Amino acid sequence: MEVEIEASEMEVEEQQPIPSSTKKFGLKDYIQTNYGDDYVFQIVPRDDWTSMAVSLSTNAVKLYSPMTGQYFGDCKGHSSTINHISFSGGSNQHVLHSCSSDGTIRAWDTRTFQQVSCVTAGSSQEVFSFSFGGSDDNLLAAGCQSQILLWDWRNKKQVACLEESHVDDVTQVHFVPDHQNKLASASADGLICIFDTNGDINDDDHLESVINVGTSIAKVGVFGDSYEKLWCLTNIETLSVWDWKEGTNEANFEEARSLASESWTLDHVDYFVDCHCSGGDNLWVIGGTNAGSIGYFPVKHKGTAVIGPPEAVLGGGHMGVVRSILPMPSMQSGTAQSRGLFGWTGGEDGRLCCWKGDDSQVISRSWISSTSTLAKKVPRNRKNSRRCPY
Repeated sequence: MEVEIEASEMEVEEQQPIPSSTKKFGLKDYIQTNYGDDYVFQIVPRDDWTSMAVSLSTNAVKLYSPMTGQYFGDCKGHSSTINHISFSGGSNQHVLHSCSSDGTIRAWDTRTFQQVSCVTAGSSQEVFSFSFGGSDDNLLAAGCQSQILLWDWRNKKQVACLEESHVDDVTQVHFVPDHQNKLASASADGLICIFDTNGDINDDDHLESVINVGTSIAKVGVFGDSYEKLWCLTNIETLSVWDWKEGTNEANFEEARSLASESWTLDHVDYFVDCHCSGGDNLWVIGGTNAGSIGYFPVKHKGTAVIGPPEAVLGGGHMGVVRSILPMPSMQSGTAQSRGLFGWTGGEDGRLCCWKGDDSQVISRSWISSTSTLAKKVPRNRKNSRRCPY
């Protein structure tokens, strides 16, 4: 049963004043996705924003309306933790993909909530991340236990197994926008690898470059005018920015949490949820407290590296660690902005929180996601692992 509760019915923790230069977003309402100790892991939108998918620690995915919070249905079939979800684009945007520690990547028709296809990495494998791409847009890449597997998704035939580049779990794989033959992988071994996926793919001939971050990598994403930049969050909460084409480091924040904590008056920043990119070189790191408040901290990565005071704060909605953030899009119809909606968050309290601006007319387009290129976090040993870390 889905329950929607107005913000006025909630008891919220008292917080210190927030600087006037910071945009504060208020809780519009929230949905309790489940009862008990279940988590919200990830929230992703359909391309046309008519629905959003929410992965849960129950090994199910639920579908909701991002505008109203209406519950549509759920997709069930995985037998272990769902590590990554993503909608297809184009004419297949009703198809949702999910990968799991049960070793499968499944496709779901969200009109019927039924599974329509399944690719298996192996009974002893876990799949932590996946990405569609390639020069002919025919490849499906999966990050597994020290391996990267690639299939031709049209016939589900495996075309490559890259097993010499990483020695630990491959937590992230991403085909790079505007460079669809380039595949970036990141691993718990601390390495980011860039592969050329043209031709007969193998480790010896197609590994183009390696970036050594030096510690276990949790999440990466690409940004920049030509998607040449790469941000990296690690499992010990450090942040770094790289030029993946040149293989050079632009900024390294080993004490990122302390730098963020010093720039606001709320509790210490305990963890980072994600990074946000609004176009060009603009970058924000999203930090949170164990009590459930989160802030968007601007990151200056050129010249003197700086993490600035938060430009947006979301507080009073969650009662625990926040796992995922979905900013609303800049819609030409103005539907989202006319309602004053900022976006949705999900966390370890099992809540989906919907946020609005104090004044819908002043919502900055910097916070509006025009694409769905944010990278996704892979939850490892799930339920009690978030701060151990991840």
